[in-house]
Amino acid sequence: MAVLSLPITGLWVLRLYESALLRQTESELVAQAAVLAGVFRAQLHLATPIDATNLSQRPGLDLADDPILAPPPEPIRTAPPQPQAAAIGATLAPVLRDAQAVTLAAIRVTDARGTVVATTGADLGQNLAAWQEVAAVLAGAPIASTIRRNEKLASTPGSFLRGTGIRVFVALPVQGANGVAGVIVLSRTPRDLAQTLWGKRQALAGLAAVLVALGGILAYGLSRLITGPLATVVQQAQRAARGGEIAPLAYPGTREVAELSLSLTRMAETLDKRARYITAFAASVSHEFKTPLAALRGAAELLDEHIETLPAAERTRLLALVTESTFRLDRLVRRLLDFARADMMRPGAQAATPLAPILATLTARYAPHLQIESNLTDTTAPLPPDALEALFACLLDNARTHATTLRITAAKSNGRVLIDLTDNGPGITPANAPKIFEPFFTTTRAQGGTGLGLPIARAITRAAGGEITLIPSPQGAQFRIDLPLTN
Repeated sequence: MAVLSLPITGLWVLRLYESALLRQTESELVAQAAVLAGVFRAQLHLATPIDATNLSQRPGLDLADDPILAPPPEPIRTAPPQPQAAAIGATLAPVLRDAQAVTLAAIRVTDARGTVVATTGADLGQNLAAWQEVAAVLAGAPIASTIRRNEKLASTPGSFLRGTGIRVFVALPVQGANGVAGVIVLSRTPRDLAQTLWGKRQALAGLAAVLVALGGILAYGLSRLITGPLATVVQQAQRAARGGEIAPLAYPGTREVAELSLSLTRMAETLDKRARYITAFAASVSHEFKTPLAALRGAAELLDEHIETLPAAERTRLLALVTESTFRLDRLVRRLLDFARADMMRPGAQAATPLAPILATLTARYAPHLQIESNLTDTTAPLPPDALEALFACLLDNARTHATTLRITAAKSNGRVLIDLTDNGPGITPANAPKIFEPFFTTTRAQGGTGLGLPIARAITRAAGGEITLIPSPQGAQFRIDLPLTN
């Protein structure tokens, strides 16, 4: 309703309708003045037509632009009017009275000196030359202006009284044979806005009913298209906060609400997957720690209770078990820290890091247990050096456990860099292939494997906006790292 009321408020504030009523009154007075001036000139027996273009073609009065003048001074009585003008005034007096009964305008006719020779009021014989506007008209310039009334009459709807506090003033010179022969002066109060609206009350009531109906339709439409679906989305968000399942809205109403509902559903699914992942991860961590901790506890109890009676070989075996379990726990802790750091990395623009220097360092570190061949002379990756070294270290640890040779090649395609790592080991069986990137899955637990190397590699690769996959290979295992090209 506020939006619908804006046009009406604008019309009221800018006084556009009042200015229209003002211009209507002005045009009516100009027309009346032209008729009276024509009659005046006819009495002077002048053949040339009156020139009223200066007044009829000027811009109309506007309350927003034109000033409202002060009331004119009281007329004064001076010399008698000019005889010819007085005779014409006597002829026009009945016409003025009849016209006023219909037009409600105050009409005065003056001679060339400004003395009133015909009037609808009681100022016959008085001089209007003291009026600044009349003086300008006596010099030959037509005038149209607004003048403030001395007093404002109270008006009631349907009455003839007009409560507007201004009058429209129009003065037209009558051109004689030797200059201005007289002046036609008219003034009238324009129609009151309240009276005008009262006269249109039935039409305005119908318009108001249409606006109210339109507002109701718009409100209902907004409720159906926006408010209702948004309320449903809020309920879904509350349900998701309680751990319930949600689905995209079947009837979202608008594209924005549909996108909001879909995004909320995806967010809830992501949070649910994350929660399940954390639960499963915590269970796996506890399981991985349980075995070495149990071994440590058992060995410690045996050594504590039977250290003096145990054979030397048994004590050595128990101490070796403690050392092995401690080493595995330490390796698990370090790998978990690496995995946590990798999992917390977020995709973003990174500086281009050359791969060749990092691989040169790793090649020297893993020799002679793993021979590395590569052609990464000008290849870069969108990762910081420490993350890039951690990525390849995980893959090289995996290769060293199963193979003796690793070949690394790189190629560029469609704005991506593809890095393949192929070893000469026994490869990965089809049964194990879907599980190799799951945390804690390993086939080398007896050799100290933690099952976190490949998950760490995948987390780092995804943080760079890429992916690591196992691809078929005729011999050994082949991993492909797909990364975006950097400038």
